[in-house]
Amino acid sequence: MSFPSLTSVPPLPPAAGRSVRTVPRSLGAHDRALFRVAADRNWPGARAVLPRLSRAADHGLLWFGAAAAMAATGSPRARRAALRGVASLALASATVNTVVKRSVRRPRPILDLVPLVRQLKHQPITTSFPSGHSASAAAFATGVALESLGWGAAVAPIAFSVAASRVYTGVHYPGDVLVGAALGVGAAFAVRGLVPTRRQLPAPGRPYTDAPALPDGEHLVVVVNEASGTAAAKAAAVRDALPLAEVVECAPEDLAGALDKAALRGRALGVCGGDGTVNLAAVAAARHGVPLAVFPGGTLNHFAYDLGIEEVQDTARALASGDAVKVDLGRFTPGPDGAAAGYFVNTFSLGVYPELVRLRERWSPRIGGWPAGVLAAYEVLRGERPLEAELSGKPHALWLLFAGNCIYQRLGPAPAHRYDLADGLLDVRVVHGGRLPGFRLLAAALAGPLSRSPVHAAQRMRRLRIARLAPDTPVAYDGEVARIEGELTVDKLPEALTVYRPPVRA
Repeated sequence: MSFPSLTSVPPLPPAAGRSVRTVPRSLGAHDRALFRVAADRNWPGARAVLPRLSRAADHGLLWFGAAAAMAATGSPRARRAALRGVASLALASATVNTVVKRSVRRPRPILDLVPLVRQLKHQPITTSFPSGHSASAAAFATGVALESLGWGAAVAPIAFSVAASRVYTGVHYPGDVLVGAALGVGAAFAVRGLVPTRRQLPAPGRPYTDAPALPDGEHLVVVVNEASGTAAAKAAAVRDALPLAEVVECAPEDLAGALDKAALRGRALGVCGGDGTVNLAAVAAARHGVPLAVFPGGTLNHFAYDLGIEEVQDTARALASGDAVKVDLGRFTPGPDGAAAGYFVNTFSLGVYPELVRLRERWSPRIGGWPAGVLAAYEVLRGERPLEAELSGKPHALWLLFAGNCIYQRLGPAPAHRYDLADGLLDVRVVHGGRLPGFRLLAAALAGPLSRSPVHAAQRMRRLRIARLAPDTPVAYDGEVARIEGELTVDKLPEALTVYRPPVRA
C-alpha cells in the first residue's frame, strides 16, 4: 500500500483579497524535467555530505558560525567580510521570506522521485519558489567576497554545495535554487551600495613622497609596545616578514626613549602598537626627520587603517617598494605635563570623552574593550555636567568637543574613516550642553560631517582657540588622557610626517 507524498498535496488557496502568482507553465515543465534528471542521477560522495549540509544551513546557522569563525581570527579584513556577509544574508532572507514567497505560490517537488536515503527527515512547509537556503548562501558568499576575495574563495564551495543540496534532497526545483541564488547576489550588491567596501573608497593618504626602499627591513628599527595584547605575536610576524629589521620590545614607560634612540639608529622608524604608541612614534619620526612604518598592534588602530594598513604584510610591501605619503600632524598648545605642545595623529577632545577613555582603560583589562566602553559611557553620561569653555571668543556649555586630524567621512551613521590625511584641516564638532546628554551625543553621531543645530555643530577649521578652561580639565588625544587649564590652541603641522603606505591594489 502506498501513501501520497506530503509535498504532492496542493498548497492552500491564497487568503481572500491577496493576489498571488504561480510559476509559468513552460518554465515549470522545464524545471520538472531537470528535477527528474537530478533525482535519477547518481551523485558520487554526496549522500554523506549534502543532507547534513542542508540541515546545517537551516535558519542561517551555518553562516553565522562561519562568520564567528572568521571574526575570531582577529583580522580586520576577515571581520569586515563576516559582517558584510551576515548583513547580505539578512537582507536576502527578509526579501525572500516576506516578499517573494508570499507573492509566488509553487508547490514543493514530488518526493516520490527522490530516493528515500536522500530525503530530509523534516520537510519544509513553505512554498518552493524561490530557495531561501540558496539565497542566504549566495548572499553570504558574495558579501564576503566583495570585502575579501580570499575568504570569498574559501566560502564559495560551501555556498554552492548548500544550493546543490536543496535539489539533491528533493525540496526544491533547480529553478528555485537559481532564482534564490540570484536574489542573494543582488542583496549583497545592495548592501555594498549602502555601505561601500574598502576597495570602493578613494585611495587613502596623499600626497605621495619619496622614502627609502628597505626590502626585508634592512636599516629599519621597529619598537614594539609590550603592553599590547598581541605584542608577542605581532613581533614574531614582523621578524618573519622583515628578517633584516631590528625589533625592540619595551615596556610602556620606556617607549618614548626607545623610539627616540631607534629613530637615530635606522633609516626609518617602525612601531607596533595601538594609537597611543603610534602617537609617540609619529612625534619621534617627525622630530628626527625619518619616515615612519606602522604595524597595527592595538585594539582600534585608526591611523593604520586610514592608511590602508591592516596586516604586517601591508607595511612590508610598502617598505620593499618605498611607497610613502605625507600626512598632517595635529597639535595642541600648551601640551601635557608642562610640555610646549602635544600632538595627535587621530583626534583631540574635551568634555565627557576624556573621562570615558579613562574609565574604559581602567576596566578593559578585566572585561574587554567594547564592554568597558559601553559601561564607561553609561557611567560618564549619568554623572557628568557640561563643560564651560570659551571657543573663538564666545562662551559655551558643551558635552563634547572633538577635533579630528583631517576630515572624517562616513562608513555608516557615524564618522569613521579619513580619505585624505594631508588636507590641512581640523574636523571640529561640538555637542552643546543641555539636558539628555546621551540623546545629544547620538544626534551628533547621526548628523552629517557639516551641520548646525541646537544639539550639534560642525566646522572645518585650520585653527581653534579654547579659553577659560577650569583647572585640571581632562583632554584626550589618540586614546591618551592629560590634564590642562586656562587657554589652549589647536592647530596643524601640515605634511609634517612621512609614512610608508602600501601601493593601491587594482
